[in-house]
Amino acid sequence: MLDTDTTVHTTRHRGTPVVVVTGEVDSTTVEPVREQVFDQLDRHPRGLVLDLSGVDFIGSTGLQMLAEAITRARDLGAVLAVAAEHRAVLLPMRITELDREIAVRRTVDQAVTAVLTR
Repeated sequence: MLDTDTTVHTTRHRGTPVVVVTGEVDSTTVEPVREQVFDQLDRHPRGLVLDLSGVDFIGSTGLQMLAEAITRARDLGAVLAVAAEHRAVLLPMRITELDREIAVRRTVDQAVTAVLTR
């Protein structure tokens, strides 16, 4: 169940699925995010953008889910990119070195380009 301030939905940008998350990604909100990300990766093996530009907190369970999604994408031969510009997301990704594993871009459009050009 999602916290009332956390939302997750999927849209498309230039034909690429984009999972859009707002609010917090923590132990109480991670499951719906995980379900959407993994479902979209399974359905669209070329790639996926995870839009975290509206996320103001990502906890350890959110980072673990991201690491699992990176592994799933690699197993499928898919490209996973993240759109994020806030320190609340970028700093934890940098500390855990997840930003070295996937393309992290400031905008959804830039992240989609990263998916389409790999």
